[in-house]
Amino acid sequence: MPTGPVPLLRGLAVLLLFAAWAVAAHFGSAGGGHSDINTTLGILPLVFVAGLVLWRQNVLWLRIAGVLAGVLLLAWLWPQLRQNVALLYYLQHLGTHVALGILFGRTLFGPGEALITRIARTVFRDGISERKARYTRQVTVAWTAFFFGNAGVSTLLFLFAPAEIWSIHANLLTGPLIGLMFLAEHLVRLRVLPPEERPSFLTVIQAYRAGTRPTERTP
Repeated sequence: MPTGPVPLLRGLAVLLLFAAWAVAAHFGSAGGGHSDINTTLGILPLVFVAGLVLWRQNVLWLRIAGVLAGVLLLAWLWPQLRQNVALLYYLQHLGTHVALGILFGRTLFGPGEALITRIARTVFRDGISERKARYTRQVTVAWTAFFFGNAGVSTLLFLFAPAEIWSIHANLLTGPLIGLMFLAEHLVRLRVLPPEERPSFLTVIQAYRAGTRPTERTP
């Protein structure tokens, strides 16, 4: 993985962008600002994901049809979306956490290995010990519980708490909570695994990027 001032500045810029988006999302979810601007910020992540899905389509007419359908759908739903900004952000927060919970959780069942165990095998290409396999499976369970648990807390707060309280949790605290999960897992790893079975953080990120890099699309 490249090191130096440019990647560091790029990472800092991304972090600041996410922080600014979180603050803007909190402001909009709590009822502040212009509804059209708040709605636009709310749908940007959904548009980004939809764009990625369409980009992976090899058939040109499917991409064009998908874009046109998306534009027409947004135009049709826009009046309802701008009047339910908090609901839009809630569904986005809920959908993200449920999707991540499914991504991690589904690998705990069936004949395959847990998601983090697979990542560990890309780091330790000579194989991992039974202790490491057991630990990485437990970490996968922990992340699955975190994502579904946070989705449940978000739902309860959205239904029964003031909008400002839910927004603080969903928009301002979710990022720090994920960071705390990484820190907690790192501290546990230091206690339960020997040094030769503990990859560096940069190595893990490099393995993740290699494992999730899309394959070349055929024209």
